[in-house]
Amino acid sequence: MPPISATPAWTALTAHRAELESVTLRELFAADPDRATRHTHRVGDLVVDASKHRITGETVSWLVALAENSPLVARRAAMFAGEPINSTEGRAVLHVALRAPQGVRIEVDGVDVVPEVHATLAKMAALARSVRSGAWLGSTGRPIRDVVNIGIGGSDLGPAMAYQALRSFGSPGLRCHFVSNVDGADVASVLAELDPATTLFVVSSKTFTTIETLTNARSAKAWLVGALGSEAAVAQHFVAVSTNADAVAGFGIDPANMVGFWDWVGGRYSVDSAIGLSLMIAIGPEAFGEFLAGFRTVDEHFATAPLAENVPVLLALLGIWYANFWNAASYAVLPYAQELARFPAYLQQLDMESNGKSVTLDGSPVTTATGPIVWGEPGTNGQHAFYQLLHQGTHLVPCDMIGFARPNHSLPVHHDLLMANLFAQSEALAFGKPLAEVQAEGIAPHQQHHRVFPGNRPSTTILAPQLTPSVLGQLIALYEHKVFVQGAIWGINSFDQWGVELGKALANRITPELTAPDEPGLHHDSSTNQLIRWYREHRA
Repeated sequence: MPPISATPAWTALTAHRAELESVTLRELFAADPDRATRHTHRVGDLVVDASKHRITGETVSWLVALAENSPLVARRAAMFAGEPINSTEGRAVLHVALRAPQGVRIEVDGVDVVPEVHATLAKMAALARSVRSGAWLGSTGRPIRDVVNIGIGGSDLGPAMAYQALRSFGSPGLRCHFVSNVDGADVASVLAELDPATTLFVVSSKTFTTIETLTNARSAKAWLVGALGSEAAVAQHFVAVSTNADAVAGFGIDPANMVGFWDWVGGRYSVDSAIGLSLMIAIGPEAFGEFLAGFRTVDEHFATAPLAENVPVLLALLGIWYANFWNAASYAVLPYAQELARFPAYLQQLDMESNGKSVTLDGSPVTTATGPIVWGEPGTNGQHAFYQLLHQGTHLVPCDMIGFARPNHSLPVHHDLLMANLFAQSEALAFGKPLAEVQAEGIAPHQQHHRVFPGNRPSTTILAPQLTPSVLGQLIALYEHKVFVQGAIWGINSFDQWGVELGKALANRITPELTAPDEPGLHHDSSTNQLIRWYREHRA
């Protein structure tokens, strides 16, 4: 198949973008009283308003044609069928199986994996209920009050983000903490707050060899054993999410307290797998079930809705429109919900690790820009930080703004003000403030041009009634499938991450060079050799 940039739809979109260069959102709204309704879409509990984008009905038609002339539909079918679409690693990509209800059949190599998924969920639920009820006792006979998830990447970002988002659905008196960075300050600061007698550690590593995770786990183990006085205490204070039973047992964890998952679950797609054990402990198996049901709602929509009505597809096409035709190198995710403070970081990994690729599936160079830079902060904090650039800077940064009708707290005045800011910012980005309006306000001449807002800054507004476990699952699935669609259209593999490997391999080589009693022969470049020598000279 030729590259997507060689298709007639791509050529048409290039010409169409030139036609829209001088068209403003003010003009588009004035010409179409029904524009907001026409470009607002619904999936599950989510209302997605894309009307404040630099698009027309013709734009959408050409973008859908682009999707139709790509491998998208075939790759979507292959993913849901359990085919090994992660071609460089020869693996299926079946995070959708993690939330499939019982009775649905999804096969990998001829084996229905859904019963395995539900058996794992049952084991997770039994463990979670034991901790939540107080039946799980530490080595001194006291119940667990703190759970520490030790992982990195998807084994940390997913559960940490979701725990913060759903904390109001947790149990009073039961706290979760997250340790990921190999910087000792991370684990040390968490341990300083805890009582070892009432702490349970969840060590999440598929192979149980991840160096950052195992380094932190060993430090936590040493802290626990030092405080409680016995290696035997490890069995009652550590559980594992892994597939390596021998390594788990060697660490001192009872393999009966190990929950596994599968090689068809990528780390950044794993929060709804056993990697979410700490989240299930926090919010309970029933709420975790609602979380999974939210994912499934969007999965079914993505699998069956026509492309022109398929919300993840449409959001993906908007991203392609700006990245490839308007040269927008980044987009901002701006949740107007403090609980979603870590959602932009979660989406950074989901998107940038998936689609930060420069070769196609067959190994040839890409002919288009691929994954954008993803960033963001909660509103209204971001308004007092980087919104200046969004409104008046020289970079075009499409935005996703996320908000909720009802808060998970009892301060409605705060929430009304928060949502007023969301609506105001999307309006200001779209329509701006022209010079004539500034002059009509009597602004001093020397300030007039400084107070012009050009507008035409695109944004999507995503609303839901309330941030619940189900709604969070819907949001995550929406972005998972958006990323998949973009990778399929660009012709890249969204499910490997070889770019993570080189730095890790070099770090393993450098680590002994930093600590050897005598300086070893250093065979790096002159800069790296110099940095290593400086560190050796100044380390304690």
